[in-house]
Amino acid sequence: MTLADAFLCQARSCEALGSPFMAQLLRLLARDWPEESNLGRTCTNWPDNDLGPDGASLPLRIAGGLHALVLTERSAELAATYPPNTTDKNLLSTTVLAALDEHESFLLDWIQNPPQTNEVRRCAPLIATGHWLAGRFDLPFVVSELGASAGLNLNWDQFALKTDTGTLGPTKACVILNPEWTGTIPAHKELTVADRRGVDLNPLDSRNKDHTLRLLAYLWPDQPHRKTLTRAAIAAQAATVDQGDAIEWLERRLQKIPYGHIHLIYHTIAWQYFPTEVAKRGAEVIEAEGARATLGNPLAWLAMESDGSPDGAALILRLWPGNQTFLLGRVDFHGRWVRWVGPAR
Repeated sequence: MTLADAFLCQARSCEALGSPFMAQLLRLLARDWPEESNLGRTCTNWPDNDLGPDGASLPLRIAGGLHALVLTERSAELAATYPPNTTDKNLLSTTVLAALDEHESFLLDWIQNPPQTNEVRRCAPLIATGHWLAGRFDLPFVVSELGASAGLNLNWDQFALKTDTGTLGPTKACVILNPEWTGTIPAHKELTVADRRGVDLNPLDSRNKDHTLRLLAYLWPDQPHRKTLTRAAIAAQAATVDQGDAIEWLERRLQKIPYGHIHLIYHTIAWQYFPTEVAKRGAEVIEAEGARATLGNPLAWLAMESDGSPDGAALILRLWPGNQTFLLGRVDFHGRWVRWVGPAR
């Protein structure tokens, strides 16, 4: 895939996910990319042959770097062409090209790290699953998130889910999620998370201003509601995210789960990026632990991952003892909508 193809591919994805500005920006970059600049040559010669969304995600790295210039007020000219302002595509292209040239050193450094988002709206189906599990087992939770980024979604029990069929979560929630919801939500249950912890190869610390910048820069400029939710989640974040290989970390953590708890392992749009052998070993580790589970120490494995369908991600829960599998529904990749088909009670 050429860089121009990668820009166009990402543009289509952004458009489908409700960001016309990002779609416009990426199409302009596909058309006007400065191939002969130092930045241009670096991207053209990128070691990963797949430059698009399923590989290096160079278009998102570049767009995130440009957004970072706006958020840090490094370029007033660029900020004037970004939402909530409106501008024509020729002025946007001229201003973006000038920013690529003027801030080339910053952008060369920025794109060395892959995009990282911590999409808080993905907690909506996690909240519903948590209440369903609490109704089934009536035990406190230990939660483990694989690919946790900054750990914002480790606090799902502190967020509220509001739908036309009911509300789940605390009355005075720090974050309120109201996706387009299809289906009947589970019954509300009082639940307790006794221990929460996550792992990521490159975790972000939301207390670090540079790390917070990376979180916010990868939120698309014409979707300010995502920034509002992320800032609210950052304010509540107190969970620990360890750096390391997800499966090695999980193997160590499994040895420390206390009796009388339900252990919920989950990941949202992360497992699909694990190398094949890592994912295979991870499944074996979890299934082996499941074989040892009891009603007094149940194990739940929740996956919100792409299954190849363009219609969002599949939400699949595996539960032990009994090794049962539940298709709970489908979820928009950014959590804008949820089609819940899991048991209501």
